[in-house]
Amino acid sequence: MKYCKFSLLIIFLILSTTRAQQVIDKIVAVIDNEIILKSEIDLQAGLYAAEKKLDPNTPGLREEVLEAMIQEKLAFAQANLDSIIVSDEEVDSRLEYQIEVFKQRYGSEARIEEIYGMSIQRIKKELRDDVYKQLMTQRFKQQKFGFIEAGRREVEEFFYTYRDSLGIIPEKVKIYHIFRNPKATEEIKKKFYNATTTILDSIKTGADFAEMAKKYSEDPGSAVHGGDLGFVQRGVFYPEFESAAFALEVGEISGIVESPVGYHIIQLLEKRGDAIKTRHILIKIKGDEEADLNTIEFLSDIRDSIVRGFGTFSYYAKKYSEDNESKPFGGELGSFYLNQLDKNLLDIVSKLKEGEISFPRRIEYGPDIYGYHIVYLEKRIPQHQASLETDYAELKRLADEVKRQKHYEEWIEEIKSKIFWEVRL
Repeated sequence: MKYCKFSLLIIFLILSTTRAQQVIDKIVAVIDNEIILKSEIDLQAGLYAAEKKLDPNTPGLREEVLEAMIQEKLAFAQANLDSIIVSDEEVDSRLEYQIEVFKQRYGSEARIEEIYGMSIQRIKKELRDDVYKQLMTQRFKQQKFGFIEAGRREVEEFFYTYRDSLGIIPEKVKIYHIFRNPKATEEIKKKFYNATTTILDSIKTGADFAEMAKKYSEDPGSAVHGGDLGFVQRGVFYPEFESAAFALEVGEISGIVESPVGYHIIQLLEKRGDAIKTRHILIKIKGDEEADLNTIEFLSDIRDSIVRGFGTFSYYAKKYSEDNESKPFGGELGSFYLNQLDKNLLDIVSKLKEGEISFPRRIEYGPDIYGYHIVYLEKRIPQHQASLETDYAELKRLADEVKRQKHYEEWIEEIKSKIFWEVRL
């Protein structure tokens, strides 16, 4: 039985309230500068048992939970020693994502606050340190073990060893899309450009950058921190933003920089090799109804052309799609099990037959950030027993994970002799 976390957010939220209620708790393990409390083991064991429909008192369950927690903290300690960098922006983004997941589950921020008895901002504050550690550990594991892959022979051995327990492979679809962002008219863009200019002029005449960011920036993750984006390696930001930011001297403030999400005012705070610490003020360029209609009409015309035989989906995706990741591959998003698709995409795909193209649909990919796309269903594979021929890519992914886990566990045993840890049961 392999321990896994039922829901990090549930665990963290319950822990935050549990810790406040408990005056005395027992330390059961110390790892470097971290501790593990008895209440944490009890909680995570209970959650895991509930998820797997097990008796929480199953012999060995708490020991497995404790071992997994020790491994995570050892990996975090090593990530610290290796100076793994996680930016404030990444932490903010993960926190926003977790809150969005809970909004989908409970319906609203108000309901989340009611359930956990604290404001959204307080929830984020309580989670922040744990999320930071989680991201550091994930990045460390990816850097150290992410390159490990199983060869063809290892995949075959994995399949023949585990095929009786693989069960039924769910229905799978291979999909493509052509994505377009509504283009605001020049008149609309000028309105937001002028608003950004006013803010920049205020800063130039003495207004405090951080206060202006808190008041006007429309990047929710950084605005509350005065626009601070933390240290980020080259290649993370939009190219337009990055080009301007890396060209600045420390302390210098940019002019107005346009990126796909809007207009930025950037200040370079610090530079360390290929990493920079910046803060910014973002003013989003919000589209208008005319821009939306133009985008829908444009995609409808493309769909009609393909249906009538004037060019392939791949041709139009490479020429017109604004999803730069899928565009070079003819709009290919990949192959997915139906339960992997978000509600919006599932609703589209479930109505398509092989070879059909959807009508334009709105897609939201961030707060107040949206576009429209048409989706092409190339192939639908019904549920079936696993086979090397049909499911090799998925079997390889599983075999890769098994091989990485084996290397990780061997590394953990090695690191236990280098980093202080102690169990106090």
